[in-house]
Amino acid sequence: MSLSVRPIGTLGGVLSAGLAALLVAGCSGSSGSETVAAAAAGGSAPPRAAATGPAPTPTPTPTPTPTGPYVALGDSYTAGLKISPQVGEPKGCSRSAVNYPSLVARALGLAGERFRDVSCSGARTGDLTGSQSTDGGVNPPQLDALGPATRLVTLGIGGNDAGFMEVVGQCAKENLVDAIKGLVGSDRAAAPCRDSYAAADGGDQVQRKVDSAGERLGETLKEVKRRSPQARVYVVGYPALLPADPAGCVPVLGSTVAGGDLGFLVEKEQQLNAMLKRRAEAAGAVFVDLSGPSAGHDMCAGEAARWVEPPFPTQGLAAIHPNAKGQEGAAAAVLKALRG
Repeated sequence: MSLSVRPIGTLGGVLSAGLAALLVAGCSGSSGSETVAAAAAGGSAPPRAAATGPAPTPTPTPTPTPTGPYVALGDSYTAGLKISPQVGEPKGCSRSAVNYPSLVARALGLAGERFRDVSCSGARTGDLTGSQSTDGGVNPPQLDALGPATRLVTLGIGGNDAGFMEVVGQCAKENLVDAIKGLVGSDRAAAPCRDSYAAADGGDQVQRKVDSAGERLGETLKEVKRRSPQARVYVVGYPALLPADPAGCVPVLGSTVAGGDLGFLVEKEQQLNAMLKRRAEAAGAVFVDLSGPSAGHDMCAGEAARWVEPPFPTQGLAAIHPNAKGQEGAAAAVLKALRG
């Protein structure tokens, strides 16, 4: 806070085509006895019709899995805010040793100089090309970790540019105000948060921030390509924070947040992920969808199932951020994309 080769089936197609060719040759207009008789008479055997059949389907050449060096860029959803154990410098970036970049690197056998995680909690796209100040020190520009030798880059960013966490906080505030006023039934706004973000011209302030973030991301991806022209780049989306049906959150959030506003938040996150996908594809990068794999693992799922912590998180974890299971789910999605 943003993917099959079937060798067995292909081989079966080739074998079937070969068998069809043999059958066509064996059943052509000239029988075997006619051929032998013609040869015995000193004549030439009548020509056989060319075998016809379906052309074998060529086997796609799988893209080799990158072997590094691997550089991970991103914000708190990449860094693994408050997930133990915390490692790296500066401490204020709150990187976890079990965040998805670390799990991906481990699965690929990358360590030491072949893996660098420079993600940092609170990062915006501007912190990729400029230094980021944190409570525990300064994180150098993240793109400085890239170089001509880099072969794999993952990037998870854009939520802070779009002010998504601020939107979540504002929605909680707007609904709390309504609750304090004691508004109920028809007196209560159907979606006070959505109403607060409606622009005077009828537009959507959040969508404008998302679009602006997309422009900056597009420029960032160009710079990544310039610095590491041989790298395969993967833009990682954000996991589902809320279920598609807001009613599923009543046991966790109660009825203090209007269903219309829960739907508004779902819509805004979908717009954010859609922007990341468009910008990734436009830059020739691969978008790694996390909203699909995380369905049913949102903050309103039970503690054993959720990948994202609710506003009142498990002790020691960050509210509305991925937990260790969420990082494992993200790593699985990235690895699937890499090996796809």
